[in-house]
Amino acid sequence: MIQQSGGRIRIAVCAAAALLIFAGRSFADGTASAAASSCFEADARDKSLREVPCNIATVKLAASAGEVYAQNQLGLLSALRVENGGDLREARSWFEKAARRGYAPAQVNLAVTYINGWGSPQNYGTALNWLNAAAKQGHPRAYANLGILYMNGWGVRRDYVEAFKYLQLAAEAGDAGAQANLGYLYDGGLSVVKDENAAAALYRRSAEQGNALGQNNLADLYLRGLGVRQSYSDAFFWFQKAAEQGYTAAQIKLGFLLMSGLGTAKDPAAAYSWILLAAKAGDHRGDDYLQALKAQLEPKELAQASRKALSPGATPGSAPGRAATSFVQ
Repeated sequence: MIQQSGGRIRIAVCAAAALLIFAGRSFADGTASAAASSCFEADARDKSLREVPCNIATVKLAASAGEVYAQNQLGLLSALRVENGGDLREARSWFEKAARRGYAPAQVNLAVTYINGWGSPQNYGTALNWLNAAAKQGHPRAYANLGILYMNGWGVRRDYVEAFKYLQLAAEAGDAGAQANLGYLYDGGLSVVKDENAAAALYRRSAEQGNALGQNNLADLYLRGLGVRQSYSDAFFWFQKAAEQGYTAAQIKLGFLLMSGLGTAKDPAAAYSWILLAAKAGDHRGDDYLQALKAQLEPKELAQASRKALSPGATPGSAPGRAATSFVQ
């Protein structure tokens, strides 16, 4: 279960996270040279993108020769490495070259650039056209993103029936983001009879693939005892998984469990770190908790908890997880 504001925010992230590479094609050459660098391929378990060795010079030659797999790869390299000299306009250009030749993953990626206004003005209508083109080829991420557009009314009239149709197709194909969003429709009774058991099952499938939204929403059901047996320890487990990926709603709820000693030992310092981490990311729904926790902490403890939340890549009290903005297939 998700609050409306948190749900909509996460849906936008799901749309933004749709850049992908066709997993069946790799340019890894296994040799070290000055031209060797990294490309991206989809992890077999959860379809998140991971870097693999490849020869960039070879990829560029193939792309220039019209090879769609290589063109999509160069688009990914430009999009995912903006901080290292990448260029979103160049990424959109490479995606478009492959998309116009009918390559479905590039069509999805091109749509995502238009949804987010990356490298071009935001244009939901154009995004819709490219997603429909990829969906006609049966691409699961195209189904998932069409579901998101209809769910939010982006470029189309909001239509939960259409959203359900596309999300179900993507969820059945194993798309973790679609499973979480489909669970949200069952959870809220949107276009379908409200069914918390079905929501819990979908959230679990999503969560077990590492999807932060699925993890957060499954945790919320455990917290409330809806669709599952109520369990603070299970809620803590799944909130922590989502929090480690930067999901701010989960960070706040994890902090609440830590400050209350529910499902875990009471730890005001760790609670303060997690909730402050969410606040620093712009989510201030836990600010009242911060004030209460300050009164429980000694100045030294408060300073240490603040440093944990402000340190780069901080995940206080736990091992680091994959970033919430990781790209998935």
